[in-house]
Amino acid sequence: MRALVFPFPLDVGRPERGWPGGISPSPSMGEGRDGGGQAMRLHHLGAEHCVTGSCHLVRAGNVNILVDCGLTQGDDRAVPMAEWPVRPGDIDYLFLTHAHVDHVGRVPDLVQAGFHGEILTTHATRAILGPMLEDALGFTDRSDRERAAVMSRIHEMSWGFEYGAPFELKSGLRFQLGRAGHILGSCWVRLEQAGAGDGPASVVFSGDLGPPHTPLLPDPDVPETCDLLVMESTYGDRLHEDRQGRIQRLGEVLAMALRDRGKVYIPAFSLGRTQELLFEMDRLFTDEEWADAFPSLHAHGRIPVFLDSPLGLEITRVYSSLTEYWDREAQNLLAQGDHPLDFDHLYAVRSARDHQRVLDVEGPAVVVAGSGMCTGGRIVSHLKQGLGNERNDVLFVGYQARGTPGRDMVTYGRRPDGYVILDGERFPIRARIHTMGGYSAHADQSDLIRWAGAVGPRRIKLVHGEPEAQEGLSHLLPP
Repeated sequence: MRALVFPFPLDVGRPERGWPGGISPSPSMGEGRDGGGQAMRLHHLGAEHCVTGSCHLVRAGNVNILVDCGLTQGDDRAVPMAEWPVRPGDIDYLFLTHAHVDHVGRVPDLVQAGFHGEILTTHATRAILGPMLEDALGFTDRSDRERAAVMSRIHEMSWGFEYGAPFELKSGLRFQLGRAGHILGSCWVRLEQAGAGDGPASVVFSGDLGPPHTPLLPDPDVPETCDLLVMESTYGDRLHEDRQGRIQRLGEVLAMALRDRGKVYIPAFSLGRTQELLFEMDRLFTDEEWADAFPSLHAHGRIPVFLDSPLGLEITRVYSSLTEYWDREAQNLLAQGDHPLDFDHLYAVRSARDHQRVLDVEGPAVVVAGSGMCTGGRIVSHLKQGLGNERNDVLFVGYQARGTPGRDMVTYGRRPDGYVILDGERFPIRARIHTMGGYSAHADQSDLIRWAGAVGPRRIKLVHGEPEAQEGLSHLLPP
């Protein structure tokens, strides 16, 4: 194994063969309505009252638009495609707000069910979409030939667009994408229809909004006002820890592990969370101020960090090729010769053989692996082996949906008799369990209120949140 080395060139998918059918640059998103349209009708097909499986259908006259088409996790449920009000083959456009599987995971199913329209997203999301879907397809019963065929079709139908630029669809529809600050390439989608009768003439889908001060990412943009804002509410009933102080707590957990000579297991989503963690561990291990704050991290040789995730490695490579979408801090570090996603004791774990070697490594060590909710992936093997050792620590840095092993560990891990079911087996939890809300890639209650207030919509529809979160937020938003 060796330390990660970058960069690699990558085509991020800018259109070189003209615009897709029926789409052209629009001179303005703010022009007046010119009559003739029909009301927009909105159908929530997933994540209306839960967190995963985002999928929303807009019917505007004879045009059908889908916004996201994601997989559910845990106990969440979505409307089966067979029960949708329109057939997949009758959908004209699919907008993708970002490449997390709970927003894109059912795209292969949609294509195989007959969808043959255009897939519209940002350049960065288009670049990330392939690795994410290929990984998701690896857990299905499709043959290699079927996987290759569906991925080829998705690539041919996909188009990347710039942030902030308005574009024309057919039948008097316009759209614009803006930065959502959730992960690289994430966006909100603003749709506007001329002369929309008595229904909403403009609707904004927030996608997943990120909080301010997220490593690598600029803060979210604010769209023009709209008639209807469809906004996520994942953390609508709570506030995050201080994001600017979270690196301090990360250092404290790592220092504790070094002292106890145990392992720190960090279940992390391969897209977004993994790159944030690498960024801040790079700061802990390379900035002098943090060396002074945590001398134990440097006293006996630096603690090895294993990125045990083939998908995480691939996404990190893609992130490294998209530096133009990074924020100013990350770009400045790179210009100074400090790659913010690489340090000299970060090890890439690609093969199954190397994975086994890391399982056998004695602590102290840090292991970052997927999946983020411990529903599968290499983190499960690590947890099976290490949960019973009280010298070890498990650090959760992302949302844990109901019904997932991650949620069970957070809920029951502090009980003397706590246990979790992994691959059908019961494992006692003796390792220390930590949660760090400051690492959430989602805006918290105050962030959501602030952003919605800046948009100033006529109406707000909350989605992508558990009922308690939606209720807690709805009371604080304008009626």
